[in-house]
Order: sequence, then structure tokens, then C-alpha cells
Amino acid sequence: MQKSIFAKYFSVCAAIIIISISILGAVLLAFASQYFRNEKYDLLTSNVTLAAKFAKENTRYNSITGVYEVSGLPYFNMLGTATEADIFLVDANGQTLYCTEESPCVHTTYTIPSEILNSARESTYQATGDFGGLYKEIYYTVGVPFRSSSGELFGYVFASLPAKSLNVFLVEIFKMFLLASATVLLLSSVILYFSTRQMVKPLRDMSAAARRFGQGDFSTRLQIHGYDEVAQLGMALNNMASSLSIQENMSRSFVANVSHELKTPMTSIAGFIDGILDGTIPPEKQNHYLHIVSDEVKRMSRLVRSMLNLAKIEAGEMKLNCTSFNIVDTICQTVFSFEQQIEAKHLEIRGLDHDKLLVDADPDLIHQVIYNLTENAVKFVNEGGYLEFDLKKENGFVIMGVKNSGAGLTKEEIAHVFDRFYKTDKSRGLDKNGVGLGLYIVKSIVNLHQGEIMVRSVPGEYTEFVCSLPAGKHPKLKKS
Repeated sequence: MQKSIFAKYFSVCAAIIIISISILGAVLLAFASQYFRNEKYDLLTSNVTLAAKFAKENTRYNSITGVYEVSGLPYFNMLGTATEADIFLVDANGQTLYCTEESPCVHTTYTIPSEILNSARESTYQATGDFGGLYKEIYYTVGVPFRSSSGELFGYVFASLPAKSLNVFLVEIFKMFLLASATVLLLSSVILYFSTRQMVKPLRDMSAAARRFGQGDFSTRLQIHGYDEVAQLGMALNNMASSLSIQENMSRSFVANVSHELKTPMTSIAGFIDGILDGTIPPEKQNHYLHIVSDEVKRMSRLVRSMLNLAKIEAGEMKLNCTSFNIVDTICQTVFSFEQQIEAKHLEIRGLDHDKLLVDADPDLIHQVIYNLTENAVKFVNEGGYLEFDLKKENGFVIMGVKNSGAGLTKEEIAHVFDRFYKTDKSRGLDKNGVGLGLYIVKSIVNLHQGEIMVRSVPGEYTEFVCSLPAGKHPKLKKS
């Protein structure tokens, strides 16, 4: 069964807490053990030092027996009782002279090995073990020599303490640590559980929203709190949903508009041809209706061609063949192609007497831009009005304006004038052959050249489209 993010995150964090507590416990026990051992060694060392000093001061030579005797032995018993250790005195040969251990004393029948005596002769002897086989358990043992004032070695003082007290100490430490760890682990688990659920909740909401997006429902929006990475992801999903919703609406509108634009001429064509074939349309009027059919076919051809060009631009398949050319010549050629419409409306043409001005762009695509803007201006210019072209170079771009007098556009119309298949109410009466793609294609081509286009208008006075194109470079003259 696949684990959820909550289960994975909770398991990882819980494992980290348990491992951390285990390492902390091991380190604590190690330090506690070392501290206990050093403390015992310090205690035994201080006591055997005092015992050796006392033995040195109370050792007398017995001329009758010919041996050294130590007086004040109860003092050793007092030291042993205070430290709970066995203190025993041995002579220079390792034989026990006196021991504070209760009878029977194992030290009296045991000779200290020479290796231990040699280690204790020059400095303090410290060891953890069975003291050369003397003890059946592990003991801490410390030993020091004691000498006469002349430096003669009298013997040694040893003190031993059972090491099993360390185990008791560590068990108590471990119990306290275990209780504290269990409390910390319980509290951490509760806090981690709720914090993880709170952390994962936005991801669950995003997952549910993504599933709805996949089903085509883009109305869901995520509640965003904070500015962390999860919040940024939520904002990205909301933005994506908004974009997808817009694209979905545009796609539906696109299909509906294309269907409408194709259905109308196809219905007209089918009706006229059927009328000709069945004799409904008399022979003397057939040419008239065939001309109408031809216009409708041309309109459909323009629609298909515009859609193909648009699809290439939006898919990034439209390749630019940029070169430097004079945009003034392109404008003049385009205006001349509208000579009949211009004369029919008695229009005044302004701005064609401009000096040569180069742009670095695709000549064919820019010709389409100028043609669409000019065609649009000629369609909606008022009778006896003017058509004006304005050109200037600014910051590495050529700024081109196409202006016509006439009814102008409202603010609402300006906001949608570059949308696909958008046609204003006025244009539906004046433009019978357009399909509402011309200005959208113009905007797409200008943006493809890294330029910008805008429209400004005063209702009842004029409408002007202004676009920017990369300026071309004049060729350098070669020196003769």
C-alpha cells in the first residue's frame, strides 16, 4: 500500500526524534560512566594518600622483632568505612600487614604481584579489574607507596572499591532518562502529528483542485496563507486555473466563431447553387448569384488562410526572414492597392512624403500588418475624411501610426479590439467580408518581432493604431 505524504513525513520525523534520543542517551550514559569512574578514582586516591601519610608518620622499627610496625590502625578502619572501600597495607614484598576488610580477609593470604608493586613504586597505581586475580568481581583499585623520612620504602597502601556500584548508578540514570525521553517523545509525537496534518492540508487541497482541473472544472480556487513555497505553489495553481479557464473560454469562443463564420457562407453557397440547379433562379440572374458565391468562397479562403497563419504564429512555427527594408515603400504600395476605395470615399492621404526609413523585420509579414491596418482604416473612415500615416524613429524602434477619421471607438471596444473574432456593432454593419481576425493577426505579428501595438481613439473624431518595429541599420559605404 502506497504511503501518503503525511505518513512518510511523520515516519521520517518520528524516526529522527527516536534516533536522536537514542544517541543522546548513549552519550549521556558514556559521560555518566566516565564521570562516576573518575569520581571514584579521585576519592580512592585522596584516601590512600592520607592513609600513606598516616602510615609513614606512625611506622616504628621494633628492635625486638626486627620489623617495622604501624600503630593507630583504627584510623584506617575509619577511612575505609567513610569511603566504603577496603584499605590494606602491604610490605615491600607484597605481603599484607593490615586490612580493613571484615574477617576472613582475602588479602592476608594473597601476595601482591610484582608487576603491580613496580607500577605503584614510582607513582600512583590505578586499575579497574580483579587486581591480579584477587577479586572475583571488577574493582576499582588505587595504590601508593609510603616511605621513611630517609626515603626507605616501607610498603604500600591500597584501596579497592566494587565496580558494581557503577551499574546501579547507570541503571538509575537510565531510568530517569527513559522517563524523560518517553515524555518528550509523547509530546513531540502529538505536536508533530497536528503540525504535519496542518502542513499537508494545503497539498491535499491542491491535489483535489488539480483533479478537478483535470476534469475540466477550473472554477476552484485555493485559499492562500503566508508566502512560503507551499503558498507560492498554491498561487501558481490559481494562476494556472485562471489561465486555463481563459483558454477554455477562448477555445470555445473560437470554435463557435469559426463555425458561425463558415456556416454562413456555406449556407449561402449551398442555397444559391441548389437554386441554380433546380431552376429556381432564372438563367438571366445566375451570373449575379455566381458572383455572390465567388465572393463567399473568397471570404472562406481568407478565413482559412488567416487561421493557418494564426496557428503557425501561436505554435511558434512561423519563421521570420528578417532583413532591412524601407517601410515607406511598403506603405505606399499598400495604399496604391486601395486606390479605388480611396477615390470612392474621396479620402485625403497624409504622411506618405516621409524620408526613407529602414526596419529590420520580415517584409511579407510586415506587409500583412500594413495591409490589415490600412484595410481596416479604409473600411471605417468617414466619407470625405482622411487617412494619415505617421513614422518616426525612437530608441532603436520605428514607430508607425495608421490614423483615420470617423466614428472612433469607445473604451469598451478598445479593450477588446485585438481579441480573436471580435467585431464591434458598427463594424458588423460596415464590414460584410471581415471575420474579426485581422487585428489579432496584426498584434501577433508585431509581438513576434518583439514590438508592441496600441490603439487610441476619440469617439466621433478619429482612431489610430500605433505599433513599434525594430529599426534597420543603414549599410556602411565602402571607401574607394
